Amino acid sequence: MNQTTPPPRASKVPRTGWWLLLAAFALTIAVYWPGLSGGFLFDDYPNIVDNHGVQPPDARFSTLVGAALSSPSSEFKRPLASLSFAANYLASGLDPYWMKLTNLVIHLLNGLLVFVLARALLRSTADWGSRSGVIAALVCAAWMLLPINLTGVLYVVQRMESMANLFVLLGLVGYVTGRRRMLGLTPDLGTARAFDGESGPTRRLLSAPTPGIILCLVSIVVCTGMGLLAKETAVMLPLYAAPIEWMVFSFHTREGQRDYRILGLFATLLLLPMIVGMIWLLPHVFNSGSWSTRDFDLRTRLLSEARIVADYVRWTVLPTPAALSFYHDDFPISTGLLKPWTTLASMMFLGALFGLMLWLRKRLPLAALGIALFLGCQLLTGTILPLELIYEHRNYFASFGLMLAIVPLLAAPRGQSFALPRHALLAGLLVCWTALTAFTAFAWGNPLRLAEDLATRAPESPRAQYELGRTYIIYSHYDPASPFTELAYAPLEKAAALPRSSILPEQALIFMNARMKLPLKDAWWDSMIAKLQASKPGVQDESSLGALTQCVRQKRCELPPDRMIQAFLAALAHPNPSARLLATYGDYAWNVLEDHELGLRMTQEAVQAQPQEPAYQITLIRMLAAQGNKAEADAALKRLEALNIGGRLDGSLRELHALPRLR
Repeated sequence: MNQTTPPPRASKVPRTGWWLLLAAFALTIAVYWPGLSGGFLFDDYPNIVDNHGVQPPDARFSTLVGAALSSPSSEFKRPLASLSFAANYLASGLDPYWMKLTNLVIHLLNGLLVFVLARALLRSTADWGSRSGVIAALVCAAWMLLPINLTGVLYVVQRMESMANLFVLLGLVGYVTGRRRMLGLTPDLGTARAFDGESGPTRRLLSAPTPGIILCLVSIVVCTGMGLLAKETAVMLPLYAAPIEWMVFSFHTREGQRDYRILGLFATLLLLPMIVGMIWLLPHVFNSGSWSTRDFDLRTRLLSEARIVADYVRWTVLPTPAALSFYHDDFPISTGLLKPWTTLASMMFLGALFGLMLWLRKRLPLAALGIALFLGCQLLTGTILPLELIYEHRNYFASFGLMLAIVPLLAAPRGQSFALPRHALLAGLLVCWTALTAFTAFAWGNPLRLAEDLATRAPESPRAQYELGRTYIIYSHYDPASPFTELAYAPLEKAAALPRSSILPEQALIFMNARMKLPLKDAWWDSMIAKLQASKPGVQDESSLGALTQCVRQKRCELPPDRMIQAFLAALAHPNPSARLLATYGDYAWNVLEDHELGLRMTQEAVQAQPQEPAYQITLIRMLAAQGNKAEADAALKRLEALNIGGRLDGSLRELHALPRLR
């Protein structure tokens, strides 16, 4: 009877992990709750607020297809994330509270998957016994409360990142479960380290391990595909599974022999796509035009990213408010190994971290795996792609790797060396992480409080200073007598004067004074035009010219045409202007200058530059119809009909066919 009846605590202890998990969920909700009442910020505007595609009037199939394909953030459109924004809009309108609450729910779901994955990895690497659930809950709690992951929750548009990682984590859980099934390990006991010739706990064999390979395959293929519909970072799922296989399961069968099915799986799902991807990507990377809108090139980006990735480690484990400033456009770019000297030091640190990973592989495989996952996560966004240099949300998954490496070491059993100091350090870190996340979430709960907080954290950031000035403008309600009006000038003029600033501050100053019927300074125009002449316009510059054009077209601003033309010509003087910039100048020429020939020509060039964008085609058809050019308008209509995927353009096509001169 005693041999079959478990001891009294055996059924009780495993539940401790679940109770800790529930407590972590409750604490996470409490910490983030004050931040849900905040507003939209930065990239939320082009992706959600100003993107009418994710604001459908109804839930018809055609409108939902249009919403799914409306994202301006990527050529791949990220349809699943866009559909989720559209669902929020249909349920509660353009209310950031409900969108942030949805993000929080996704974060909690990810936390649950982190718990399940960490527990499975703990049970697969060492004899943690009944403590695996407790330690997994601590890993989950630490990850959910990390300050560096706050933007994945309260920055609405970064649902793209958190949703993509929902499928990444789900895929890894499925892969680990499939591998344990293949190895005949029960959910409760087992280790794969025995395959390296080391002793481990008893393994209980299951009767049918074969379906495990199917679960591994389906988990990677399906979850990668679903994650890609939210954001391209989900393509990293097979790469994350590779170090798990290497360090935990060793590419072995249950008999300890090489498992060629798993080797074939990674050759097919990781190695082959990686080769094809590099062949497709490298010509773009080595094309100088790909870097024309950046103030860095491939060499200086790689040098700078060494410092940034090293900083990510510090920002994750030992964060400070100044480090987690959201805006990082004040980051000094590395131009050489010793310019600044921290470039070489960071490279040496990352090299040492990689060496430590190799050294720990057989000694502490879970710590080695955590380092591998962190470094692996940086390979996409921290290497050769011409992306912006720094974003905190890029560590949403990477931070899980660091927690996997650190938390189990600090949550040592009482009998191990220095157990009490380790427990005290872990408790101190959890308290510090929770406090900083709570402090930051409170700031995010009010737009003005957030703008002031971020401007204080990053006083040399043009974006932070611009955002503070823009927030003051919003609070002024364009009333010259408002106290916020006077407050707006200082941060905007400071932002305009800072190095590497876009034309956003000048645009805001011109826009504000024009709306309030106040004088426009020549210095603002001169600065804006000089910046447009100096470098190819980026997305923010194009948005600024679009905002000024819209203000004039809607008769809310009076702007000198000669200055606007100078600004457009300076922007268009660079090689290969974007379709968006061409279309904006076409809009200004047609509707403000009433130069229909110029407006039509610019719009035609926009269509040629980006033929898959329906908005430019629609504008072109309207212009051709207005000029009575039925033949060209009909030809453009046929091209537009070819873009009507899933009926998403049905409404626009009906309106165009109803135009008097096209009947």
